[in-house]
Amino acid sequence: MKFRLIRTLAGLAAAAFAAQAGAQTAAPATDWPQHPVRIVVPFQAGSATDLISRQLGAALATELGQPFVVEARPGAAAAIGSASVARSAPDGYTLLMGGPAAVVTNRFLQKRLAYDPDAFALVSMVAYTPNILLANPQQPFKTLPEMVAYARANPGKLTYASFGTGTTSHMAGEMLKSIAGIDILHVPYKGAGEAIPALLSGQVSMYFDTIMTGLPQVKSGSLLALGMSNSKRSSLAPDIPTIAEQGYAGYDIAPWYGLVAPEGTPEPILEKLNRAVNKVLADPALRGKLAEAGAEPRGGSRAEFAAFIKAEIPRTKQLIDQAGITPQ
Repeated sequence: MKFRLIRTLAGLAAAAFAAQAGAQTAAPATDWPQHPVRIVVPFQAGSATDLISRQLGAALATELGQPFVVEARPGAAAAIGSASVARSAPDGYTLLMGGPAAVVTNRFLQKRLAYDPDAFALVSMVAYTPNILLANPQQPFKTLPEMVAYARANPGKLTYASFGTGTTSHMAGEMLKSIAGIDILHVPYKGAGEAIPALLSGQVSMYFDTIMTGLPQVKSGSLLALGMSNSKRSSLAPDIPTIAEQGYAGYDIAPWYGLVAPEGTPEPILEKLNRAVNKVLADPALRGKLAEAGAEPRGGSRAEFAAFIKAEIPRTKQLIDQAGITPQ
């Protein structure tokens, strides 16, 4: 027992010495970055999050003079990649491209979450991808007001697809049910590859899809666009009205992407990174590349990002409770 105690104390002393030495040799925060920075994407390579991260990373590399390497760590609804970043050293060299699942929704959907969604240092909003409410042209309505009128006259008859339980696609439907006072049935799918064929074949009545995969269906005439899910019209589809402007004030929900860092990351690094993100997002070249991925740049201050998250948490909890979703 005595030997074990001595060994433990010696180990603690060595760790303290190493930490002190590291602090003395580490470059000042204002000199960051001195070597490549890693952006962890908690979804599969090729996903919208991955594409947006790669475009942003390339722009930041040019701006800050070091490579920004994107690493996909998918699994457990973004929890695996998010937990890996939360456990990383708070030195500015490991970042997470967060979103609704990683930062907000998982706290309500997973009982044994391996990280604290509040234990991140917020850097900046990056972009959002508007959702479109799509409908099968064979349905007995052509516009959103006509759909709402039909749903009220036929409660429970209409269905809407989403790209998964608890996703923004699902929550978009719950929000519409609440604001419009209608009863429509949720049918979850794994993504557009399943949901769009189901919509085209008439298995479901509607589908909240991302603009990247949904807009081509509208332009081809295969599906109808009843409205955009965000609060203002998308520059990618300016002719499609928002749901809010069609009589449903306050309706605003869309997948978003924001850069976060491990808790404890030095303030000068966070501020420098925020300024760099906002600078590159103003570049027309990057904005054009984001548009190709169906994304619109957001940006803003760290305080604005924090205010956004603070508002999203109770709003999301209300929608999840309304949907009757219980944590698994």
